[in-house]
Amino acid sequence: MPRRGVCVVTHPLSSAGENATRTLLDILAAIGPVSLVTADLPEESSIRDHREVIELTQKGAGDHVLVAAFRFLLNQIRMCLVLRRRPESVVLFFGATSYLIPILYARMSGKTVLVEPRGDVPLTLRLNWEQRMPSPMARGLAKCVGLLESAGFAAAHRVVTYTPNMARELGSDPESDRVCPHGARYVDTEHFSIQKPFSERDNIIGFVGRLDEEKGIRELAEVTKRLPDNVAFRFIGDGPLYDWLATELSREIDDGIAELAGWVDHEDIPVELNRMKLLVMPSHPTEGLPTTILESLACGTPVYATPVSGVPDVVKEGETGFLMREREAETIADDIEEIMSAERDLEAISERGRALIEDEYSFEAAQKRYRELLSDIESNEKK
Repeated sequence: MPRRGVCVVTHPLSSAGENATRTLLDILAAIGPVSLVTADLPEESSIRDHREVIELTQKGAGDHVLVAAFRFLLNQIRMCLVLRRRPESVVLFFGATSYLIPILYARMSGKTVLVEPRGDVPLTLRLNWEQRMPSPMARGLAKCVGLLESAGFAAAHRVVTYTPNMARELGSDPESDRVCPHGARYVDTEHFSIQKPFSERDNIIGFVGRLDEEKGIRELAEVTKRLPDNVAFRFIGDGPLYDWLATELSREIDDGIAELAGWVDHEDIPVELNRMKLLVMPSHPTEGLPTTILESLACGTPVYATPVSGVPDVVKEGETGFLMREREAETIADDIEEIMSAERDLEAISERGRALIEDEYSFEAAQKRYRELLSDIESNEKK
C-alpha cells in the first residue's frame, strides 16, 4: 500500500453500490489507510461507522435530464475541491469512471489514478433513460457518457476490472500493462457456505435480485409456466415487477410451482441459496460480475446465467455452472429441464463451484491481489 493510502471516489450509491463499495473498502483497509468520497450514501450505511467518509451532497440526481446533468457537473467540481485537500497518493474511481474532470485533476495533481468500473454504465443509463424519454435521445446521451468513460480510461494510470472478459467487453486489453483484470471481489466464505448438502435439497431453482425489466423477470415468469411439475421456481427479491409477477403466476403459486419470497435481508440469503439446486440469472450486461453469482457458488449452488461481462470467467460451462444460449423462455426452460435431470453431474459442479470461490474469491485472495497491485504502484512512484 502506498504510504499515504488510497482515496476511493464513487458516484451516488444505491443499496447494491453501497454493498460493493463496502467490500472494496474492507479489502483496502486490511492493507492500509483508506477513505471514501461519495454522494448520497444511504442513511443506514455502516460505512460511516468504520471508515473516513467525505459526503458531497445528500441530493439525488433528479428526474429531469438537465437537472441530473447539472448535478453531475457540480459533483465533479466538488470532488476536485475535496481531492485537493486529500493526503492520499492514490485515487481509485470506483464505478465513477465517467467523472472525467476529477480524474484529470487528480492526475495533474501528481496522484496515481485508478479507475475500476462496476459494470457497463452507458448501457445501464440507456436502459433507465429509455423508460423516460425517446429511445434515440436515450441512446445519444448514453453514447456521450460512453465517450467520457473512454476518456477516463485513457487518462488513468491503471484500469481495474473484475475479470479478463469484463475488460474486453469494456474495450480494454486484459494483457495490457495498464489493465489489472483481476480486481477486488470477494465472498464471506464462512457466512456463504454449504449448510445443506446438495443431495438433500429439493428440486428448487431460483432467482435472487431486484424484480425489474433488466433482470429478465418477464421471461422467468414464462419459464416457470413451462417447467416440469416436480420443479419449483422461487423468486427472492422485491421491485417494480413484484405485483405483476404475483398476478401473472397466481395459478402456479397456488399449485406450489412458483414461490415469491419478497425482500430477504442479505444476512439470510445463504439460507435461501442452500435451498436451491440451481440459480438462474438472465440479466443484461449492466453488472461486471454480480455478487449473487459468487455467493451462490460459495453455497454450492450451480449457476445458469447469461454469458455477459465477467460471468463466463466464473460460470464455466459444465464445470461450475451453465451459460445461456438464448434469453427466450422456451430455450431457458428446455435447458433447465436438461440440467436438472443430470443429478450426479450437478453435485460435482456444486463442489467445483465452492472450490473456485475458496481459491480465487475469498477475502484473503482478494487482499493478495490488491496488495500486489498497490505494491507495484508504490514501486513505480519511487522510480
